[in-house]
Parts: sequence; C-alpha cells; structure tokens
Amino acid sequence: MSWMDRHVFLERNSLALMIGIVVVVLIGGIIEVVPLFRQETVIEPVEGMRPYTPLELTGYNIYIREGCYNCHSQHIRPLRDEVTRYGHYSLAAESMYDHPFQWGSKRTGPDLSRVGGKYSDAWQVAHMIEPRDVVPESIMPSYEFMMKKGVNFHKIDKHLKALRRIGVPYSEDMIKNAKNDLKVQAYGSDRADTSGLEERYGETVNARDFDGQPNIISEMDAIVAYLQVLGTMVDFETLPKVESK
Repeated sequence: MSWMDRHVFLERNSLALMIGIVVVVLIGGIIEVVPLFRQETVIEPVEGMRPYTPLELTGYNIYIREGCYNCHSQHIRPLRDEVTRYGHYSLAAESMYDHPFQWGSKRTGPDLSRVGGKYSDAWQVAHMIEPRDVVPESIMPSYEFMMKKGVNFHKIDKHLKALRRIGVPYSEDMIKNAKNDLKVQAYGSDRADTSGLEERYGETVNARDFDGQPNIISEMDAIVAYLQVLGTMVDFETLPKVESK
C-alpha cells in the first residue's frame, strides 16, 4: 500500500482519521508541555530576584483579596508604546515567585509592573485613602479602611512554608523569623534592628513605617510595601538591550 493509498484510506474512514488526529495532537501536546515542568528551562534566572518578605507577601495577599488584578495588569509587553509608557518589558523571572501570578487581562488603571519607587509612600497612602485626591479622573474605590485594620501575621510562617513546597526558595531561617521580619520591616531602622531582615532578603529591602502610623502595623503598611517593591528587584541597566517592536 502506497502513502497515497493510506491517505485515501484516512479520508474515507472517519473513525481512523479521528484516531489519527488524536494521536498527533497528543504527541504534539506532550512535546510542548513536558519541558514546561522543568522551570529552569523556561525561566532564565535574573540577578536580584528574591521571594517577597513577609510584609510584602501580606500586601500581595491583600492585593489579591481586593481584586486589584481586575483593573491593574502587571505585564508589560515588548511593544514600543507600552515600553515607552511603563518601562522595560516584563521578564518571566519577575513573576516566578507569584502564586498565582498577577499579569492581569485588563487596564482600567495603569500597569503596576514598575510602580515601585515611582511615588512616595505618602502619595500611595493618599491614593489608597481617596484616589481622586491625587488622580481626579480615577474611578478606583477608596480603601481607607486599611489604615485602621491591623495585619494578621499569626500564620505568615505557615504561608512561607507552603510556598516553599511549591518551589519558592524560603529558607528555614526565613520561615523561623517570618513574624519578627514582618514587624521589623514595618517599624524600620529607626525603631528596630533590621540587620537580620537585610541578611535574609538583601540590603535594598524597604524597611520603614509605610503608612505614617507608628502605633499599628496596618494593612496599609503591607499593601504599600508590596507596591513599592514591584519592578525594583531587577537592575534593568545590566540587561542586554532589545529593541521594542
């Protein structure tokens, strides 16, 4: 039987054609999917990337709880207009420790991939309390309640331990000191010894009273700490220049 005869056989026999299609799709799917189970083959390591501190992780959880990803993306595509407006295009490594990732699919508000350090803590707090005070055209709701609501840090060590099980490189030392690191970062060097925090997460970690309320570690502290770290871990000046499309 020639190859042409086999082809005719498949065209005339719908069951055989369907089985053939399924087999080809399965083979192709396996070839495409299996390599993705090896993270090191998909994500190129980038110097500077680290797991979130306990306070930043708490802010990340609040960000998810409030559905911020519905209006803000964290994914800059390598297109000229996006790079010009938001900064360097997003790298896979930047979201390798996000579970789940916060790429988003809509921009009612601006992309937040590079928002860290763009505004002061006071601006971020004022924006969260009443967005229209700083951005008159904003339709974002007020999150003033975060100023009065203290963070729940009693299970933060268990959260770090759970994330380690799925690949986030939290050490035993990080997990053991999670609660204290959360407090120290919110107190800052003026009120606490930050040397341990810096040893575990790097000397560039932001440690200060983010919301201006020294008597409480509020959810506002956590969300601002999270926002202020976005896009600041990688030194993009050291990366190869790639022209945007």
